[in-house]
Amino acid sequence: MSENRYAIFLGCTVPVRAFNYELSMRRVSEKLGIELVDIPQFACCGYPIEGVHHDSSLSVAAMNLALAEKQGLDIIALCSACTGHLTKVQKLFESEDNAEEKEHINNILKNLGLEYTGKTKVRHFARVLLEDIGLDKLKEAVTQPLEGVRIAPHYGCHYVKPSDIFDGFDDPIHPESLDMLIEATGATYLDYKNRMQCCGGGILAINEETPTNMVKAKLENIKTVEADAMTLICPFCNIMYDEMQKAIKEKFDIDYNIPVFFYPQLLGLAMGMDPKKDLGIKKKQLAVLLKTESESE
Repeated sequence: MSENRYAIFLGCTVPVRAFNYELSMRRVSEKLGIELVDIPQFACCGYPIEGVHHDSSLSVAAMNLALAEKQGLDIIALCSACTGHLTKVQKLFESEDNAEEKEHINNILKNLGLEYTGKTKVRHFARVLLEDIGLDKLKEAVTQPLEGVRIAPHYGCHYVKPSDIFDGFDDPIHPESLDMLIEATGATYLDYKNRMQCCGGGILAINEETPTNMVKAKLENIKTVEADAMTLICPFCNIMYDEMQKAIKEKFDIDYNIPVFFYPQLLGLAMGMDPKKDLGIKKKQLAVLLKTESESE
């Protein structure tokens, strides 16, 4: 597949509720020489229906993979769940086993004039930064290092798990990749209690109280280590930690006031990009992060 040229897979949540993630990722990619190719026919990754209809879940994922394979491209994804599910299906087709199931899925794809052979690979944007760009080049691209800024990373559940499909990219119990990416911006990463705890988004539609308490607990731990902000790489995790702070304030009368940034927003800041125009960063977020006097929008 082409070097530093990828089909960009946005998934369902990013275009609707995390445009700042897409915007900052595109701007950062452009500066780093990563070419992104949009494939309009891309659909849902299939993960949300995995537990409901197995064939449909695999078929939708395989369709996306086949579309990228048709153009000779690997996929770069922003959502950790999308990355995981697409990778799972890619590994299924890459294996010499499962011939009957692969044939069955490709028979479904024939109705769309497609076939997937397992050539297209899938990686998360953060992993591409580490493996294809490298920490040295990232540091060279930094013109305004975030010195003195203390960042709490949130890895989430799907970024490094299940580890067997990610080729040993990072330790699933004690990951370090996001820590290293934070340090590349000049900021300091912070360890904190239960940092690998799930955001709770997976059960939000079933039981709102439990994930609210989970988010509150993590924010409390992050506040304890005096973080200036937290950073993450998953759009739904962002919904939980950013938007949920308002609900927590109303319910518990606690204002954590912890700004939440997607990683490419932090990297873009360190690269000297315009916070609003290039990165979709709100004035209040930036003020809290950089400890400036004004925190108004």
